[in-house]
Amino acid sequence: MSFSVGTKNVVLSVVTEEKTALSAKSGSLPVFATPFLVALMEQAASELSEKEVEEGFTTVGTEISVSHLAPSVVGAQVRAVATLVKKEERKLFFFVEAFDDKGKIGEGEHTRFIVNKEKFMKKASERKS
Repeated sequence: MSFSVGTKNVVLSVVTEEKTALSAKSGSLPVFATPFLVALMEQAASELSEKEVEEGFTTVGTEISVSHLAPSVVGAQVRAVATLVKKEERKLFFFVEAFDDKGKIGEGEHTRFIVNKEKFMKKASERKS
C-alpha cells in the first residue's frame, strides 16, 4: 500500500431539501446539515483510501472532529477535500475541509483504519445478537 502524504481527493454534492438540518432533524433551518457535511468529508477520505488499499482490504472511519463554520442554502454546490497528512502502519490521518461558492464551510480531522474486509465482517457478524 503506497499512501503518499499530501495526496488529496475532492468530492462534490448539491444541497437538496433532503440534506438540510430541518430534514435530518439536526436543526430547525433549511440549510446544509452537519451530518451531511461530515458524511461528505468522510466520503472524500474514504474514496482516497480505496484508491490505495490492496485487494481484500478497505478502510473504516474511526474518528472525526469537524467544525461547521458557515451555512449553505438549498441549491448550493458544496465540495469536500480530504488530504492525507500522516500514516502510521494501518492508521491514516486526514485533514478535511468543505467549501461552497462563497468559501470555507467546514474543516476538521478524520482518522481511518485499514482492515481486511473478510476478518472485519466476521468480527462484525459475531456482534449480532
